Amino acid sequence: MTQRLQVIALIDALGWEYIRERSFLEDVLPYRTPLQTVLGFSSGAIPTMLTGLMPERHGHWNLFYYDPEHAPFWWLKAFNWLPKPVLDNRYSRKAIKELGRRVLHLGPTFECAVLPNLLPYFNFSERHDIYVPKGIEGVPSLFDELEREGRNYRVYTYQQYSDAEIIRRAKLDIAESDATFFFLYLCEMDGFLHMHCNEPEAIDKKLQWYEEQLREVFRVAHERDPDVSLVVCSDHGMTPVRQHADLVAQVERLGLRMPQDYLAVYDSTMARFWFFSEQARKRVSAVLESLDCGRVLTKDELREFGLNFPDNRYGELIFLLNAGWMVAESEFNGRGWYPEGMHGYHPSDVYSDAIFLSNEKPQQPMRTIADVYYSIRDAGRTAEERVAQ
Repeated sequence: MTQRLQVIALIDALGWEYIRERSFLEDVLPYRTPLQTVLGFSSGAIPTMLTGLMPERHGHWNLFYYDPEHAPFWWLKAFNWLPKPVLDNRYSRKAIKELGRRVLHLGPTFECAVLPNLLPYFNFSERHDIYVPKGIEGVPSLFDELEREGRNYRVYTYQQYSDAEIIRRAKLDIAESDATFFFLYLCEMDGFLHMHCNEPEAIDKKLQWYEEQLREVFRVAHERDPDVSLVVCSDHGMTPVRQHADLVAQVERLGLRMPQDYLAVYDSTMARFWFFSEQARKRVSAVLESLDCGRVLTKDELREFGLNFPDNRYGELIFLLNAGWMVAESEFNGRGWYPEGMHGYHPSDVYSDAIFLSNEKPQQPMRTIADVYYSIRDAGRTAEERVAQ
Protein backbone atom coordinates (compact mmCIF):
# COMPACT_ATOMS: atom_id res chain seq x y z
CA MET A 1 0.00 0.00 0.00
CA THR A 2 1.47 3.36 -1.04
CA GLN A 3 2.25 5.66 1.85
CA ARG A 4 0.63 9.07 1.72
CA LEU A 5 2.91 12.07 1.15
CA GLN A 6 3.11 14.62 4.00
CA VAL A 7 4.75 18.04 4.02
CA ILE A 8 4.92 20.00 7.30
CA ALA A 9 6.43 23.48 7.54
CA LEU A 10 6.97 24.84 11.04
CA ILE A 11 7.50 28.62 10.86
CA ASP A 12 8.96 29.71 14.18
CA ALA A 13 7.06 32.57 15.92
CA LEU A 14 4.49 33.16 13.16
CA GLY A 15 1.55 33.97 15.44
CA TRP A 16 -2.13 33.97 14.58
CA GLU A 17 -2.37 37.75 14.92
CA TYR A 18 0.02 38.14 11.98
CA ILE A 19 -2.03 36.06 9.53
CA ARG A 20 -5.56 36.44 10.95
CA GLU A 21 -6.49 39.21 8.52
CA ARG A 22 -4.03 38.26 5.77
CA SER A 23 -4.68 35.80 2.95
CA PHE A 24 -1.47 33.86 3.60
CA LEU A 25 -1.77 30.62 1.53
CA GLU A 26 -5.52 30.77 2.05
CA ASP A 27 -6.38 29.03 -1.23
CA VAL A 28 -3.92 26.18 -0.61
CA LEU A 29 -4.55 25.75 3.13
CA PRO A 30 -8.23 26.57 3.76
CA TYR A 31 -8.41 25.00 7.25
CA ARG A 32 -7.03 27.68 9.59
CA THR A 33 -7.12 28.04 13.35
CA PRO A 34 -5.16 29.57 16.24
CA LEU A 35 -3.57 27.23 18.78
CA GLN A 36 -2.73 28.00 22.38
CA THR A 37 0.98 27.62 23.01
CA VAL A 38 2.68 26.48 26.22
CA LEU A 39 4.08 28.93 28.74
CA GLY A 40 7.68 29.64 27.88
CA PHE A 41 9.78 29.44 24.76
CA SER A 42 10.51 27.17 21.80
CA SER A 43 12.63 24.96 24.06
CA GLY A 44 9.37 23.74 25.65
CA ALA A 45 6.92 24.37 22.81
CA ILE A 46 8.55 22.37 20.02
CA PRO A 47 9.03 19.20 22.13
CA THR A 48 5.31 19.49 22.96
CA MET A 49 4.49 19.64 19.24
CA LEU A 50 6.75 16.65 18.52
CA THR A 51 5.36 14.43 21.30
CA GLY A 52 1.80 15.58 21.98
CA LEU A 53 2.79 15.87 25.66
CA MET A 54 3.10 18.81 28.02
CA PRO A 55 6.53 19.79 29.42
CA GLU A 56 6.10 17.91 32.71
CA ARG A 57 5.74 14.72 30.63
CA HIS A 58 8.51 15.16 28.06
CA GLY A 59 10.86 16.95 30.48
CA HIS A 60 11.83 19.97 28.35
CA TRP A 61 10.87 23.48 29.34
CA ASN A 62 13.42 26.29 29.70
CA LEU A 63 16.98 25.48 28.71
CA PHE A 64 18.69 25.73 32.13
CA TYR A 65 17.45 23.80 35.16
CA TYR A 66 18.75 23.31 38.69
CA ASP A 67 20.77 20.08 38.91
CA PRO A 68 24.02 20.53 40.90
CA GLU A 69 24.60 16.77 41.13
CA HIS A 70 24.85 16.35 37.35
CA ALA A 71 25.90 19.84 36.25
CA PRO A 72 28.27 19.56 33.24
CA PHE A 73 30.30 22.55 34.49
CA TRP A 74 30.59 21.36 38.11
CA TRP A 75 34.36 21.82 37.89
CA LEU A 76 34.03 25.59 37.42
CA LYS A 77 33.58 25.84 41.20
CA ALA A 78 37.37 25.50 41.44
CA PHE A 79 37.73 28.84 39.63
CA ASN A 80 35.23 30.86 41.63
CA TRP A 81 38.06 32.51 43.55
CA LEU A 82 38.99 34.41 40.39
CA PRO A 83 37.85 38.04 40.10
CA LYS A 84 34.56 38.37 38.22
CA PRO A 85 36.08 40.18 35.20
CA VAL A 86 38.43 37.22 34.68
CA LEU A 87 35.73 34.55 34.82
CA ASP A 88 32.98 36.58 33.17
CA ASN A 89 34.03 38.25 29.93
CA ARG A 90 33.30 37.66 26.26
CA TYR A 91 36.38 35.45 25.82
CA SER A 92 35.60 33.19 28.76
CA ARG A 93 31.94 32.95 27.68
CA LYS A 94 32.97 32.00 24.16
CA ALA A 95 35.33 29.35 25.57
CA ILE A 96 32.51 28.00 27.79
CA LYS A 97 30.15 27.87 24.82
CA GLU A 98 32.63 25.93 22.70
CA LEU A 99 33.43 23.56 25.59
CA GLY A 100 29.73 22.94 26.09
CA ARG A 101 29.03 22.26 22.44
CA ARG A 102 32.16 20.38 21.40
CA VAL A 103 33.48 18.66 24.52
CA LEU A 104 30.56 18.26 26.93
CA HIS A 105 28.07 17.38 24.16
CA LEU A 106 25.41 19.85 25.26
CA GLY A 107 24.14 20.29 21.71
CA PRO A 108 24.31 23.05 19.10
CA THR A 109 21.93 25.38 20.96
CA PHE A 110 24.05 25.69 24.12
CA GLU A 111 24.92 29.25 25.14
CA CYS A 112 26.40 30.58 28.38
CA ALA A 113 23.18 32.33 29.40
CA VAL A 114 23.80 32.36 33.15
CA LEU A 115 26.72 33.82 35.06
CA PRO A 116 29.74 31.51 34.62
CA ASN A 117 30.21 31.16 38.39
CA LEU A 118 26.64 29.79 38.61
CA LEU A 119 27.01 27.16 35.89
CA PRO A 120 28.08 24.47 38.42
CA TYR A 121 24.49 24.45 39.70
CA PHE A 122 22.69 24.02 36.38
CA ASN A 123 22.13 21.43 33.71
CA PHE A 124 21.04 22.00 30.11
CA SER A 125 17.82 20.43 28.83
CA GLU A 126 18.44 20.31 25.07
CA ARG A 127 21.53 18.11 25.01
CA HIS A 128 20.48 16.23 21.88
CA ASP A 129 19.12 17.12 18.47
CA ILE A 130 15.35 16.93 19.09
CA TYR A 131 14.67 16.49 15.36
CA VAL A 132 16.01 12.94 15.25
CA PRO A 133 14.86 9.65 16.85
CA LYS A 134 15.64 9.47 20.58
CA GLY A 135 16.26 13.20 20.53
CA ILE A 136 13.82 13.71 23.43
CA GLU A 137 14.95 11.39 26.19
CA GLY A 138 12.39 9.19 27.89
CA VAL A 139 9.44 9.70 25.54
CA PRO A 140 8.91 8.87 21.85
CA SER A 141 8.64 11.77 19.43
CA LEU A 142 7.24 12.09 15.95
CA PHE A 143 10.59 10.98 14.55
CA ASP A 144 10.63 7.84 16.70
CA GLU A 145 7.19 7.03 15.27
CA LEU A 146 8.48 7.48 11.72
CA GLU A 147 11.38 5.14 12.44
CA ARG A 148 9.09 2.55 13.99
CA GLU A 149 6.83 2.65 10.94
CA GLY A 150 9.78 2.34 8.57
CA ARG A 151 8.92 5.64 6.87
CA ASN A 152 11.48 7.26 4.63
CA TYR A 153 11.58 10.89 5.71
CA ARG A 154 13.55 14.12 5.45
CA VAL A 155 14.09 16.77 8.14
CA TYR A 156 15.52 20.24 7.48
CA THR A 157 16.45 22.64 10.32
CA TYR A 158 18.50 25.75 11.06
CA GLN A 159 21.28 23.50 12.35
CA GLN A 160 22.28 22.79 8.74
CA TYR A 161 20.59 25.29 6.44
CA SER A 162 19.09 28.74 6.00
CA ASP A 163 15.36 29.00 5.32
CA ALA A 164 16.03 29.60 1.62
CA GLU A 165 18.27 26.53 1.40
CA ILE A 166 15.70 24.42 3.23
CA ILE A 167 13.08 25.41 0.67
CA ARG A 168 15.41 24.66 -2.23
CA ARG A 169 16.42 21.25 -0.91
CA ALA A 170 12.88 20.27 0.02
CA LYS A 171 11.59 20.98 -3.49
CA LEU A 172 14.32 18.81 -5.02
CA ASP A 173 13.86 15.98 -2.54
CA ILE A 174 10.08 15.92 -2.85
CA ALA A 175 10.39 15.64 -6.61
CA GLU A 176 13.28 13.20 -6.80
CA SER A 177 13.42 11.06 -3.63
CA ASP A 178 11.15 8.26 -2.47
CA ALA A 179 10.67 9.84 1.00
CA THR A 180 7.04 10.34 2.01
CA PHE A 181 7.43 12.67 5.00
CA PHE A 182 9.05 16.11 4.90
CA PHE A 183 9.53 18.32 7.97
CA LEU A 184 10.75 21.87 7.30
CA TYR A 185 11.68 23.93 10.34
CA LEU A 186 11.91 27.55 9.14
CA CYS A 187 13.40 29.61 11.97
CA GLU A 188 14.16 33.03 10.46
CA MET A 189 10.69 34.51 10.97
CA ASP A 190 11.40 34.48 14.71
CA GLY A 191 14.39 36.80 14.41
CA PHE A 192 12.56 38.99 11.91
CA LEU A 193 9.51 39.50 14.15
CA HIS A 194 11.68 40.20 17.17
CA MET A 195 12.94 43.27 15.32
CA HIS A 196 10.02 44.23 13.03
CA CYS A 197 6.73 43.11 14.61
CA ASN A 198 5.38 46.68 14.59
CA GLU A 199 6.03 47.20 10.86
CA PRO A 200 3.06 45.95 8.78
CA GLU A 201 4.66 46.64 5.39
CA ALA A 202 7.83 44.76 6.31
CA ILE A 203 5.73 41.86 7.61
CA ASP A 204 3.72 41.80 4.37
CA LYS A 205 6.92 41.56 2.37
CA LYS A 206 8.35 38.80 4.55
CA LEU A 207 5.14 36.79 4.45
CA GLN A 208 4.99 37.19 0.69
CA TRP A 209 8.40 35.54 0.40
CA TYR A 210 7.34 32.59 2.57
CA GLU A 211 4.07 32.29 0.68
CA GLU A 212 5.77 32.21 -2.72
CA GLN A 213 8.36 29.69 -1.57
CA LEU A 214 5.93 27.36 0.18
CA ARG A 215 3.47 27.57 -2.69
CA GLU A 216 6.18 26.11 -4.92
CA VAL A 217 6.98 23.38 -2.40
CA PHE A 218 3.31 22.47 -2.20
CA ARG A 219 2.90 22.52 -5.99
CA VAL A 220 5.74 20.01 -6.40
CA ALA A 221 4.25 17.84 -3.63
CA HIS A 222 0.77 17.90 -5.17
CA GLU A 223 2.15 16.91 -8.57
CA ARG A 224 3.76 13.87 -6.98
CA ASP A 225 0.74 12.90 -4.83
CA PRO A 226 -2.69 14.52 -5.37
CA ASP A 227 -3.69 13.17 -1.93
CA VAL A 228 -0.80 14.98 -0.20
CA SER A 229 -1.27 16.33 3.34
CA LEU A 230 0.01 19.91 3.65
CA VAL A 231 0.47 21.75 6.96
CA VAL A 232 1.94 25.06 8.06
CA CYS A 233 2.16 25.51 11.82
CA SER A 234 4.07 27.49 14.43
CA ASP A 235 5.20 27.03 18.01
CA HIS A 236 4.14 30.42 19.42
CA GLY A 237 3.50 34.01 18.39
CA MET A 238 5.25 37.31 18.98
CA THR A 239 4.02 40.05 21.31
CA PRO A 240 4.97 43.71 20.79
CA VAL A 241 7.20 44.96 23.63
CA ARG A 242 5.96 48.15 25.29
CA GLN A 243 7.87 48.39 28.58
CA HIS A 244 10.98 47.08 30.33
CA ALA A 245 11.49 45.97 33.93
CA ASP A 246 14.89 45.88 35.60
CA LEU A 247 14.19 42.80 37.70
CA VAL A 248 17.86 42.06 38.28
CA ALA A 249 18.42 45.43 39.96
CA GLN A 250 15.25 45.09 42.05
CA VAL A 251 16.43 41.78 43.52
CA GLU A 252 20.11 42.66 43.84
CA ARG A 253 19.25 45.71 45.98
CA LEU A 254 18.32 43.26 48.75
CA GLY A 255 21.99 42.50 49.27
CA LEU A 256 21.47 38.73 49.20
CA ARG A 257 24.23 36.50 47.86
CA MET A 258 24.22 34.02 45.00
CA PRO A 259 24.69 31.10 45.33
CA GLN A 260 24.79 31.16 49.14
CA ASP A 261 21.26 32.55 49.71
CA TYR A 262 19.49 31.92 46.42
CA LEU A 263 19.88 31.28 42.70
CA ALA A 264 18.09 33.15 39.92
CA VAL A 265 17.83 32.73 36.17
CA TYR A 266 16.43 35.75 34.33
CA ASP A 267 14.91 34.95 30.96
CA SER A 268 13.40 37.60 28.68
CA THR A 269 9.88 37.39 30.15
CA MET A 270 10.32 35.64 33.47
CA ALA A 271 12.58 35.12 36.45
CA ARG A 272 13.06 31.74 38.13
CA PHE A 273 14.33 31.36 41.69
CA TRP A 274 15.65 28.68 44.06
CA PHE A 275 16.15 29.52 47.75
CA PHE A 276 18.57 28.24 50.38
CA SER A 277 17.28 30.26 53.32
CA GLU A 278 13.80 31.23 54.46
CA GLN A 279 14.92 34.83 54.83
CA ALA A 280 15.94 34.97 51.15
CA ARG A 281 12.62 33.44 50.11
CA LYS A 282 10.59 35.97 52.09
CA ARG A 283 12.58 39.01 51.01
CA VAL A 284 12.63 38.14 47.31
CA SER A 285 8.94 37.20 47.37
CA ALA A 286 8.06 40.52 49.01
CA VAL A 287 9.90 42.49 46.33
CA LEU A 288 8.25 40.57 43.50
CA GLU A 289 4.79 40.93 44.99
CA SER A 290 5.28 44.71 45.14
CA LEU A 291 5.84 44.98 41.38
CA ASP A 292 3.06 45.77 38.91
CA CYS A 293 4.93 44.49 35.82
CA GLY A 294 4.09 40.83 36.48
CA ARG A 295 3.23 38.29 39.15
CA VAL A 296 4.33 35.10 40.84
CA LEU A 297 2.68 32.03 39.29
CA THR A 298 0.71 29.80 41.64
CA LYS A 299 1.16 26.04 41.89
CA ASP A 300 -2.32 25.60 40.41
CA GLU A 301 -1.34 27.68 37.38
CA LEU A 302 1.83 25.66 36.87
CA ARG A 303 -0.21 22.44 36.98
CA GLU A 304 -2.64 23.93 34.46
CA PHE A 305 0.28 24.77 32.15
CA GLY A 306 1.68 21.22 32.38
CA LEU A 307 4.65 22.44 34.44
CA ASN A 308 4.22 20.39 37.59
CA PHE A 309 7.82 19.34 38.18
CA PRO A 310 7.92 17.84 41.71
CA ASP A 311 11.67 18.49 42.07
CA ASN A 312 11.26 22.20 41.14
CA ARG A 313 14.09 21.81 38.66
CA TYR A 314 12.83 24.75 36.61
CA GLY A 315 12.20 26.98 39.59
CA GLU A 316 10.77 27.01 43.11
CA LEU A 317 9.26 30.40 42.40
CA ILE A 318 8.50 31.73 38.92
CA PHE A 319 7.76 35.40 38.30
CA LEU A 320 6.10 35.99 34.92
CA LEU A 321 6.01 39.42 33.32
CA ASN A 322 2.77 40.78 31.94
CA ALA A 323 2.38 40.62 28.16
CA GLY A 324 4.31 43.45 26.53
CA TRP A 325 6.87 43.75 29.33
CA MET A 326 10.43 42.47 29.01
CA VAL A 327 13.36 42.01 31.39
CA ALA A 328 15.57 45.04 30.72
CA GLU A 329 18.96 43.38 31.09
CA SER A 330 19.97 39.83 31.94
CA GLU A 331 22.48 37.13 31.13
CA PHE A 332 19.91 35.62 28.76
CA ASN A 333 19.11 38.83 26.86
CA GLY A 334 22.46 40.50 27.09
CA ARG A 335 22.65 44.25 27.56
CA GLY A 336 21.41 46.99 25.29
CA TRP A 337 19.18 44.64 23.26
CA TYR A 338 15.67 46.06 23.02
CA PRO A 339 13.65 44.20 20.38
CA GLU A 340 10.23 45.26 19.13
CA GLY A 341 8.74 41.88 19.97
CA MET A 342 9.13 39.03 22.44
CA HIS A 343 7.44 35.74 23.27
CA GLY A 344 7.22 33.64 26.42
CA TYR A 345 4.19 35.26 28.04
CA HIS A 346 1.03 33.78 29.57
CA PRO A 347 -0.59 31.44 27.01
CA SER A 348 -3.81 33.47 27.19
CA ASP A 349 -2.06 36.48 25.61
CA VAL A 350 -3.66 36.88 22.18
CA TYR A 351 -0.33 37.59 20.49
CA SER A 352 1.07 34.34 21.88
CA ASP A 353 -1.27 32.10 19.86
CA ALA A 354 0.40 29.82 17.32
CA ILE A 355 -1.13 28.81 13.98
CA PHE A 356 -2.30 25.63 12.30
CA LEU A 357 -3.05 25.80 8.57
CA SER A 358 -3.90 22.71 6.52
CA ASN A 359 -5.32 21.63 3.20
CA GLU A 360 -7.81 19.41 5.07
CA LYS A 361 -9.74 19.45 8.31
CA PRO A 362 -8.01 17.40 11.04
CA GLN A 363 -9.81 14.42 12.49
CA GLN A 364 -9.70 15.79 16.05
CA PRO A 365 -10.28 19.27 17.50
CA MET A 366 -7.26 21.58 17.32
CA ARG A 367 -6.91 23.62 20.51
CA THR A 368 -3.27 23.66 21.58
CA ILE A 369 0.10 23.07 19.96
CA ALA A 370 0.11 19.57 21.50
CA ASP A 371 -2.66 18.67 19.03
CA VAL A 372 -0.25 19.20 16.11
CA TYR A 373 1.41 15.88 16.89
CA TYR A 374 -1.85 13.96 16.68
CA SER A 375 -3.03 15.71 13.52
CA ILE A 376 0.24 14.89 11.75
CA ARG A 377 0.12 11.30 12.96
CA ASP A 378 -3.47 10.84 11.81
CA ALA A 379 -2.89 12.52 8.45
CA GLY A 380 -0.20 9.96 7.67
CA ARG A 381 -2.79 7.30 7.09
CA THR A 382 -3.45 6.34 3.48
CA ALA A 383 -6.71 7.28 1.79
CA GLU A 384 -7.93 3.69 2.21
CA GLU A 385 -7.16 3.70 5.93
CA ARG A 386 -8.95 7.01 6.43
CA VAL A 387 -12.03 5.79 4.59
CA ALA A 388 -12.03 2.57 6.63
CA GLN A 389 -11.82 4.52 9.84
